[in-house]
Amino acid sequence: MDGSDGLTRIYYLKFKLILILFIFRMKEKEVTEKILRAYYTVYNTLGYGFLERVYENAMLIELKKQGLDCIQQKAIDVYYDCILVGEYYADIVVNNLVIVELKSVENLKYEHECQLTNYLKATDIEIGLILNFGKKPEFKRKIFTNKSEGGVGGLNKLYED
Repeated sequence: MDGSDGLTRIYYLKFKLILILFIFRMKEKEVTEKILRAYYTVYNTLGYGFLERVYENAMLIELKKQGLDCIQQKAIDVYYDCILVGEYYADIVVNNLVIVELKSVENLKYEHECQLTNYLKATDIEIGLILNFGKKPEFKRKIFTNKSEGGVGGLNKLYED
């Protein structure tokens, strides 16, 4: 066996990994699109002015109609220096791929984005959506790459749109 066989295998494994990640990202995209469809359906039906819990319950109905697996108020542990320091409750976790944080405020604020970013940091879930049932529909998408995917130098990265 010469050195080119080993190199070919490395390229094959890299290609396979990229393909798997691409398929995984397409699945995430499909899920987030369904979540956003459900969001606009609920917003257009209920409008503005209810408490978050009303929207949360309505979102669960719509998400399940879309064929998505949802966990409402999922407890997530938070650790500091390997010691449990608390827990938070994600409004909705969809297909164990997306954390959905619901708001019913006039406008989204930076603090809301920080809250979602911290939720993503505390889990292996990399995609988060903030859905605001304010006077106007508003959403933010956050992507926090985990170390396991090998961000540059093993660092995590935050993306938003």
